[in-house]
Amino acid sequence: MAPHAGEAPWWRRAVIYQIYPRSFADGNGDGVGDLKGLCDRLDHLSWLGVDALWLSPFYRSPMRDFGYDVSDYCDVDPVFGTLADFDALVAAAHARDLRVVVDWVPGHTSSDHAWFVEARSSRSSPKRDWYVWRDPRPDGKPPNNWVSAFTSGGPAWTFDEHTGQWWLHSFLPEQPDLNWENPEVQEAMLAVVRFWLDRGVDGFRVDVVHNIGKDPALADAEEKYAALPHCVLNDDPRTHGHLRRIRRVLDSYSGDRMMVGEVFLLTTEQIRPYYGDGDELHLSFNFPPMFAPWSAEKWRACIEEASALLDPIEAWPTWVLSNHDQPRHRTRYGGEARARAAAVLLLTLRGTPFLYMGEELGLENAVIPAERVVDPGGRDGCRAPLPWIREAGHGWPSDPWLPFPPDAAERSVEASIADPGSMLHLYRRILHARRASRALRDGALELLSSPRGLLAYRRVAAEDARVILVNTAEASASIELPSALVVDVASDGVGEGGRFEGIVAASRALILRPV
Repeated sequence: MAPHAGEAPWWRRAVIYQIYPRSFADGNGDGVGDLKGLCDRLDHLSWLGVDALWLSPFYRSPMRDFGYDVSDYCDVDPVFGTLADFDALVAAAHARDLRVVVDWVPGHTSSDHAWFVEARSSRSSPKRDWYVWRDPRPDGKPPNNWVSAFTSGGPAWTFDEHTGQWWLHSFLPEQPDLNWENPEVQEAMLAVVRFWLDRGVDGFRVDVVHNIGKDPALADAEEKYAALPHCVLNDDPRTHGHLRRIRRVLDSYSGDRMMVGEVFLLTTEQIRPYYGDGDELHLSFNFPPMFAPWSAEKWRACIEEASALLDPIEAWPTWVLSNHDQPRHRTRYGGEARARAAAVLLLTLRGTPFLYMGEELGLENAVIPAERVVDPGGRDGCRAPLPWIREAGHGWPSDPWLPFPPDAAERSVEASIADPGSMLHLYRRILHARRASRALRDGALELLSSPRGLLAYRRVAAEDARVILVNTAEASASIELPSALVVDVASDGVGEGGRFEGIVAASRALILRPV
């Protein structure tokens, strides 16, 4: 799986498919997705045409944040299987030329982790400084005004009656923040990285990575930001030294091992430094485009901003429309036609696209009755189980942990494969076109002049070129292009293989190639 001489690293050319394990496929009939179920369904990913899978957390956990509260970084939670199941998954994926990226949560552990249990036992515990502890203010209140996520504006601190200090948690109280300024913490976490690299993983998606370095002064947030969870504000320069050290570990392994960071900051400009000088993150999620409305002008601005900020430092962009934390983009954009056009957009921009499981089926957010809500962050709707077959149960042996999304039978993998006009076949055609075109994989991007509501750009690499047109408007748009072009892929499937006549219908997208 090594690249050919002169070829870009795999992570620059790849389309990476995110799997939320609880909801992908159930291999043992308990209603929760697991590693065996995933392994049994790998052929779906091969058939679709993606290059890698990113696996959200499967480690031992009390599941208060569904795996992002880790109690043992070097074991598989029994709900998902065993280490042997994980090894079998990696081997099966590699046999299909699929890379495996796993989530790594370096900023906090579960409060059930043995490290924190020991740290909490006494102020003199050898692991006390592995976490962030502070005395109360003179009035007994928390050490600063930081707010945590998932707690409805509650403080990012919990008081420990036993030792008389507050512990810091950027998320739930059961997710205490690690103190990365302690060298022992760094060594322990780098050992975790080595553990999974030695088992053959190809890379890591690093959870909330910008949050690991903190100014020991722990100053109050400015009043205008005080209502925001501190994890979206934390941007301390100490993080960059930690990233360089992690990167050196990755670079010591063969096979282009990589890390993509969840840098959940508010602007692309803030994200840029996390690439370093090619010695920190290989890739960083750039979330402002995900929150952009369905507008050609807004997307053009996002593309221009990414090019202006990332190209000068030779940083390879990423693009994502949906994930396990945000509503599915079909739900956000409103309708299948827009979701189809967005698929063309996502998979033809310059950079590495991340595809969230179920997007290829055109799934919407599930409607979750109040009595079945389980997530502290309100994200259950986008985490609904993937429907595999038309029949009741949709390929899940028992009632799954969350309800299915709307139209599960019609949107199932089985039904979608049987329908050549389905969203699934559209994604497969786009991915096939991408693999067949060097321009789409790693070519330059040039924005083209176009009427309002129409996003137009050209991808070029050596003698290969493609033109992409995405109409976000509610009316048809016309455009004159300098040469004769053929429709390679159309978001609605109409006219593929025919000559482009200069008109793009409303909410339609096209990939054009030279005649």
